Amino acid sequence: MSEKTTGKPDTKDIRVEDLTADQAAMELVRLAEEIAENDRRYHQEDAPTISDADYDALRRRNSAIEARFPDLVLADGPSVHVGATPASGFGKITHSVPMLSLDNAFSDEDVRDFVGRVRRFLKFDPLMGALAVTAEPKIDGLSLSLRYEGGELVHAATRGDGTTGENVTANARTIKDIPEKLAGDVPDIVEVRGEVYMAHKDFQDLNARMEANGGKVFANPRNAAAGSLRQLKSEITASRPLRFFAYAWGEMSEMPADTQTAMVQAFEAWGFKVNPLMKRCEAVEELLGVYHGIEESRARLDYDIDGVVYKVDRLDLQERLGFVSRSPRWAIAHKFPAEQAFTVLNDIEIQVGRTGALTPVAKLEPITVGGVVVSNATLHNEDYIKGIGQDGEPIRDGKDLRIGDTVKIQRAGDVIPQIVDIDLVKRPAGAEPFVFPTVCPACGSHAVREENEKTGRKDAVRRCTGGLICPAQATEKLKHFVSRNAFDIEGFGEKQVDAFYKDGLVMAPADIFTLEERDKRSLTKLRNREGFGAVSAKNLFEAIDARRSIELHRFIFALGIRHVGEGNAKLLARAYGSWTTFYAAMKAAHDETGEAWADLNDIDGIGHIVAYALIEFFAEEHNRDQLDALLGEVSPQDAEKIQATGSPVAGKTVVFTGSLERMTRDEAKAMAERLGAKVSGSVSKKTDLVVAGPGAGSKLKKAQDLDIDVVSEDGWFDLVGA
Repeated sequence: MSEKTTGKPDTKDIRVEDLTADQAAMELVRLAEEIAENDRRYHQEDAPTISDADYDALRRRNSAIEARFPDLVLADGPSVHVGATPASGFGKITHSVPMLSLDNAFSDEDVRDFVGRVRRFLKFDPLMGALAVTAEPKIDGLSLSLRYEGGELVHAATRGDGTTGENVTANARTIKDIPEKLAGDVPDIVEVRGEVYMAHKDFQDLNARMEANGGKVFANPRNAAAGSLRQLKSEITASRPLRFFAYAWGEMSEMPADTQTAMVQAFEAWGFKVNPLMKRCEAVEELLGVYHGIEESRARLDYDIDGVVYKVDRLDLQERLGFVSRSPRWAIAHKFPAEQAFTVLNDIEIQVGRTGALTPVAKLEPITVGGVVVSNATLHNEDYIKGIGQDGEPIRDGKDLRIGDTVKIQRAGDVIPQIVDIDLVKRPAGAEPFVFPTVCPACGSHAVREENEKTGRKDAVRRCTGGLICPAQATEKLKHFVSRNAFDIEGFGEKQVDAFYKDGLVMAPADIFTLEERDKRSLTKLRNREGFGAVSAKNLFEAIDARRSIELHRFIFALGIRHVGEGNAKLLARAYGSWTTFYAAMKAAHDETGEAWADLNDIDGIGHIVAYALIEFFAEEHNRDQLDALLGEVSPQDAEKIQATGSPVAGKTVVFTGSLERMTRDEAKAMAERLGAKVSGSVSKKTDLVVAGPGAGSKLKKAQDLDIDVVSEDGWFDLVGA
C-alpha cells in the first residue's frame, strides 16, 4: 500500500467495507476530482484517457461509499452532478421561449393547403423561386429543452404546459446523446430542443428486465422514455437506455445560421445526434414523396414515429409567418393514418364530468392497437351511439352500437381510441339498442339535453341538473381545481379528492386552504388517517400553503368554467392583467349592450360561445359565493406584462383597418404581437393606434371621432422601424 506525504495510506486501495468514516470522506473527495477530470476529457476534449469499464468502476465505488456513509455525500459530488434524488418532485423552469405544439395534417391535400397558406400569407409569388421546406420524422418521445451558457449545460426542462416545464437537469445529464459541453465555437446562450426516446430493442430488453424482477412493464417505448426521464432517482434514469435527437431551438444569443437545415447541421457540429432522414425539399410533391417513403420504412426503423414534420426552411420567413394561438404558422405535422383492429364491445359505462355532462365510455375486450393495449374508447354522446353525427348526418353508415357488437377500433393520431365501424354479421342475436339514461347515475337528478335559444337546436350532450348536490360534478370540479395545469398541489390528487369529499373534509375549493386550521381543532387528525402520517400530513399542508399565491391564468383555468381551457385562460389573463380587473369586467359584461361585453368579445381568440360561458358562470350567485370564500384564502398574481425591448408599440392596443398592401392582415397581426402590442378587431376608447389602409371606413371614422392616433401602412413601418 503506497504512502502519501501525510503518512496516511492511499484510500483508493482500501476496500469499501474496510473504510473508516475519515477515510471514506477522503476517498469521496478523491473520486469526485478524478471523475470530474475524466468527464472533462470525454465531453470537452473528446479525448478520454481511461476505458468505459474503468470509468464505470470509479462511479460504482463512489456509489458504494455513499451508500455506506450517506452523511458524507458531497454537495457537488458525482452523484449530485449526475443527478441527486430531489426531496419531493421536480422543480419548475420557465421557458425563455415557449415550447409550442404543432398543427396537424392528415392527408396529402392538407399538406398542399399548408404550403398554399404559407405562400398566400407571405405573398410568395412562384416567380420568386422555390419555397424550400424541410421534412423530418416526427419522433414519438418526450420533448426536452436544453440550455447551455458558455457552452456548458446548465439546465434541462420538459415541455410541461409550453410555458413552464419540469426541471430534469440531473436526469438529462445521464443521457449519452446529450453533451455536457458543446464542441467548437458556440453562442454564449444556446437552447437546443429535441426528443428523448427509446429504441425498440432497448425497450424490449428493459421490459424483459422489469418483468424478470417483478416490476411493471411499459406499454410502449414513448411511455418508457417519459417514465424514465421523470424518475426522482437519477440513478434509475441512468440505468435506462435513453436517446436524444436534436431538431429545434429556443433562446439563442446569436443565430449560427439562417435556415432550418443549417441550424440542424450546427447542432450536429456541436455534438448532438440529428435525424439522418431529414430532407430539404422545394416542391409539395417532393415533400409528399419523403412522407410516403418514411411511412413505408416506418416498420423497419428502430424507434417510434407518428408522422413527418414540415418546416419552412428560411428563418426570416419563419419570423414573418409568426404564430397562431399555440402553433407556428411555418410548421405542420403530417400524421400517419391511425392503426386499426377488431374487438368486442362488452359494456357502455356512463361517466359524469365536472360540467354535469353524461359521457358514455365503451368498455372493450382488451386489444393491442399500435403497440398499446386498448380497453376503453370514448363514445362522445348518445347520438354517436345511435350512429348520428353532430349535424344530424349518419356516421358509420348509420349503424348504432350495441353491447356485444364486434367493433373496429382505431387510435386517432395513434393516441385516442375510437370506434369507427361495426361488423353487423357478428352482432349477437337479441342485442338491444342502448337506452341512454335520463337520470344522473351519480345523484338521480334529471339529465336533460338543453336547447340553444338562438339556434333552436338541442345540445348534443345530456347534462345532470343536480349541480352542487351531484357528488360526481363536485368531485370532478375539485379534481380539475387541483390538476397539474391549475393549482397543481403536490400530494393532493384524485385519490385525496375522493376520500376527503366522501368524509366531508373538502366539499369546495376554499375548504382545501382551511384544512390545516380545521385539522388543528379536530379530534380526528389527518396524520391518523389511513395512508397518512405526521410527515405526510405536514408535507400536504406545506404544499397547500405554497399555492396560496398563484398565476392569474392558472387561477382562471382552475375555476372550471365551460369552454375556458388553458389557452383561453391565458388570453383572458393577458387581456385583463389582474384578477380585480377581470372579475369586475365579467360581472359588468352581463349587460350585452355595455362596454365590458364589447371588450370581452374584442379579445382576439375569445368568441361569443366563450363569452356567454363566462358571464353565465359569474352570474350564478353560488359561484360568486364560492369565489369570495376562495379569494379569502388565495391571491391570484397579476399577469406578467409582455414587453418587447425598444418597441414603440409594446403594451399598446392596435387596430388594422382597410386594405393592406405591403403585408397581409395575418402578417400585420403577427408582427404587432411580436412587438408586444395587443391587436383588437374594433376601435374603442382603449385603442391606442389605428393603422388605416385604402378603403378604411367606419373604424377610421370612429378613431377620428375619438381622437385616436391614425397612421398609414407606411407610417406603421416607419414607427416600428421595419
